[in-house]
Amino acid sequence: MSGYQQWVAFCTIVIKEIRRFTRIWPQTLLPPAITMTLYFVIFGNLVGQRIGDMGGFDYMQYIVPGLIMMSVITNSYGNVVSSFFSTKFQHSIEEMLVSPMPNYVILTGFVVGGMARGMAVGLIVSLLSLFFTHLSMQHLWITVSVVVMTSALFSLGGFLNALFARNFDDISIIPNFVLTPLTYLGGVFYSLDLLPDFWRAVTLVNPIVYMVNAFRYGVLGVSDVNVYASLGAILAFVVVFFALSLWLLNRGTGIRS
Repeated sequence: MSGYQQWVAFCTIVIKEIRRFTRIWPQTLLPPAITMTLYFVIFGNLVGQRIGDMGGFDYMQYIVPGLIMMSVITNSYGNVVSSFFSTKFQHSIEEMLVSPMPNYVILTGFVVGGMARGMAVGLIVSLLSLFFTHLSMQHLWITVSVVVMTSALFSLGGFLNALFARNFDDISIIPNFVLTPLTYLGGVFYSLDLLPDFWRAVTLVNPIVYMVNAFRYGVLGVSDVNVYASLGAILAFVVVFFALSLWLLNRGTGIRS
């Protein structure tokens, strides 16, 4: 395929993915907006009034960046894992694989589609948060970099999950038993400075801690970890996950019997 044909194929996959989640927006865009609004009301307004300040900010301001990042992570992951597994289940992936379209175009198309949904939900949650608190962007390029790389990373994670999944139950195991606990224990609702030394050290093993804190630094200017080391680590994970996903796709893992 020529470069132009590859571009057309890539755009076709991305447009298909975007139309997929926008067509069923009551299932893909509305629920996370409602869920995050409940978080703002319960944790921000009700619980936050009793907690007071955290990290030099009122509690609502402090948790908003973490909640935005939570929505980006879960929706980027969920879009790709459900979409690509459905493509496998319906055997339409076989039509892509036998076409002249390179596998990296297939992979990139699904990943960018997942990023689109993750960032769309993140934008919706960000706009909703303005009804509850005031946010001032401190470091725009760090904020944008963290969102883009994190959504790419978890889109790739969803792709890997879909590759190995054998049935629809398998695509819910990782989100329920791995992703959700790591997110809730990733510093979304608290500062690491509140933890004893042992639990702080344990928490630092959680990769989501670095994503949440890097994003919080971009928005509020405060972080419990080294921001630039966090950005480097996220980028390294994206490269590794992309290479692994492409290698498995080239081998036909989870696709060819």
